[in-house]
Amino acid sequence: MNRVGFIASSLLVLLALASSVLFVVDQRQFGVVYALGQIKDVVTEPGLHFKLPPPFQNVSYIDKRLLTLDSVDAEPMLTLEKQRVVIDWYVRWRVTQPTDYIRNVGLDEKAGASQLNRVVRNAFQEEINKRTVKDLLSSKREALMADVKREVLQAVQGAKPWGVDVVDVRITRVDYVEAITDSVYKRMVAERQRVANELRSTGAAEGEKIRADADRQREVTVANAYRDAQKIKGEGDAEASRTYAESFGKDPQFAQFYRSLDAYKASFNKKSDVMVLDPSSEFFKTMRGSGAGVAPPTGKK
Repeated sequence: MNRVGFIASSLLVLLALASSVLFVVDQRQFGVVYALGQIKDVVTEPGLHFKLPPPFQNVSYIDKRLLTLDSVDAEPMLTLEKQRVVIDWYVRWRVTQPTDYIRNVGLDEKAGASQLNRVVRNAFQEEINKRTVKDLLSSKREALMADVKREVLQAVQGAKPWGVDVVDVRITRVDYVEAITDSVYKRMVAERQRVANELRSTGAAEGEKIRADADRQREVTVANAYRDAQKIKGEGDAEASRTYAESFGKDPQFAQFYRSLDAYKASFNKKSDVMVLDPSSEFFKTMRGSGAGVAPPTGKK
């Protein structure tokens, strides 16, 4: 048992010693070796590497991948025409020189993101001050982002380089501040309401015009129809009178008989009509026929 315990203890000691002198660098990282607080070596190649055990040497890691920094504040910026706008943006960046980065920025990615956020925001503020809202919303936005990227690169590659590379700078949203947005929205609603009212008024006026024109055409059509009807009726009455005159002229007794029938028809219009007349009256002369001494109507040739 003592031998087994000795072997186990020895293996544990060897493992502890190996873990203190060996370290693994991932392909997505830089390995930075410190000796008594100073940078001793920067390992860029992935794999298993050796170092002295602590406290002689220590190792830390910095991400070498392409990182994204999104805007975190909504502080408004002033445009050329003194309009307050809020923008959302993002930056794509990476650490390229770990030594410069650690010396001038910080020990991890958070330190670089914090300082880069300040630099990018200042660059945006400077460039937006030179442009109008229309420029921010048009194709000139590309020029704005290019100028911001140039200024950021000048800042991070200055007298004390940060050891980073800024790959891209992009604007994702441009908007007015909330108070102005509400005002613009209300103004848009009022404008749409005005246009709607104008269209309704125009439509109502056109409707009245169409109805008036239709009424006028109806009156003209009715008047023309009445005129034509009266003309036709007059022609018919004239033709009937001529026909009657010719017929009555040929046979006066038939004319008297026909007029008597018209008189009877007009007098006995309803079953409830009551007439009190002298039977010997001339009115019933036709009804009495030949018995009253009047010959029945005969036609002449």
